[in-house]
Amino acid sequence: MTSETYPIGTHGQPWGPAEVAVWQARQSRKRSYAADVLTVIDRLRGRFDVVEYGHLDYAPDRYPLFAIRSRNWNDALPTALITGGVHGYETSGVHGALQFVDLHAASYAGRVNLLVAPCVSPWAYERIHRWNPQALDPNRSFRDNSPALESAALMKLVAPLRGRFVVHVDLHETTDSDESEFRPALAARDGKPYEPGEIPDGFYLVDDSENPQPEFQQAVIAAVAKITHIAPADAKGEIIGSTVVSPGVIRYAFKRLGLCASISGAPYTTTTEVYPDSPRATAEQCNAAQVAAVCAAIDYALARKQ
Repeated sequence: MTSETYPIGTHGQPWGPAEVAVWQARQSRKRSYAADVLTVIDRLRGRFDVVEYGHLDYAPDRYPLFAIRSRNWNDALPTALITGGVHGYETSGVHGALQFVDLHAASYAGRVNLLVAPCVSPWAYERIHRWNPQALDPNRSFRDNSPALESAALMKLVAPLRGRFVVHVDLHETTDSDESEFRPALAARDGKPYEPGEIPDGFYLVDDSENPQPEFQQAVIAAVAKITHIAPADAKGEIIGSTVVSPGVIRYAFKRLGLCASISGAPYTTTTEVYPDSPRATAEQCNAAQVAAVCAAIDYALARKQ
């Protein structure tokens, strides 16, 4: 599929409200946020504090937004932010965040405060999509006066703690559907030509070009390499069109692009990218890779605070 053959809109013309409405009408619920996410959060309430930091009213549906916090929060300690499901279709980001809390969060008690928002975009989670109902990408919308309710709610949660975060890990995936659906849809939405790309086979990280931390990124890569394979560079020395600066690492300008990983002000930030469609990786490995990335990132940041 290309922007010329995408079934919505007129080639070369950006979408207006009518095209967005047609696109939204084509989306259908494929899985349950309540069953997959909220039930897990409920099981964690006995060990962690859970806060509702907002809700999304997308008639006829209403989605409460929850974050999980360390029970014995201590303002004297540094804070780590973990976010998942900014793109709702990136499954291991959601379940990796929840698995980290369940299996490992308690081991950090007394050393770091944890704030975990496991499913930032529940409407998109249910529809296995990248965008919210307005055909907006939340991970390009973390900016002042954000048009994306998902992004605005998370920024409001995080804002009082800016300057106290030591690390932020934003959990994502790169999937085959990026090329088969989402990038053609993006080109059609914006009235631009679709330029085919190459999906990397393996895990990689996105560092912040405005605050590069190469040793931190490599520490995370080393931990994940024990779980699943790291994506190689393509023939151009790139991953998804960006230069590979070290094994498995590329760089984006987080703040300029309105990315989630820009919101904490932490010195150590990264965006993970798991490849769930690889024949060399299972869903369990993808979740475990996200967990390994979170643990390695927190461990690295805490070691540098001492």
